[in-house]
Amino acid sequence: MTQTQPFRTESRTHEWAVPGQGDLASLAGSDGLAQLHAIREGTLPPPPIMATLGVTDLRAERGRVVVEMPAAEFHYNPLGGVHGGVISTLLDTAAACAVHSTLAVGEAYTSLDLTVKFLRPVTVDSGLLTCEGTLLQRGRRTALAQAQLTDERGKLVAHATSSCMIFPPASAP
Repeated sequence: MTQTQPFRTESRTHEWAVPGQGDLASLAGSDGLAQLHAIREGTLPPPPIMATLGVTDLRAERGRVVVEMPAAEFHYNPLGGVHGGVISTLLDTAAACAVHSTLAVGEAYTSLDLTVKFLRPVTVDSGLLTCEGTLLQRGRRTALAQAQLTDERGKLVAHATSSCMIFPPASAP
């Protein structure tokens, strides 16, 4: 991109923990909820995307996860609002982690789809964004979850549903 105007700029630097560190021995013997608690407690590093977005909190209980992030200018799209991809990432994180919180030891999962509904504009004036993910249904091979994103005033700004595929523990030889 060619810049023809001397635009005012801002700078942002962030660090993240390299994945695969921490108490990996206990990770292998932990269920999904214990893994999420280990991230919150600092025993395991958080995923790098949390630092990239500026996520400030992650709280988990079985079937429910809350993720918080203040809306910031570096999240903006060209029209001056938080980019839909950032909003979708928060919704995906909360919904998927609600499923993650139900995993048994050795189980894994991946998202199959994410359907997002944007309901209100999100800007820095929206303040602290709170995204709550809840499990709607859990089977042996698939799970359905939803997430709701609210602004600092408690107004619903976006909603999503997600289905996930669950993988059983690997069989021992």
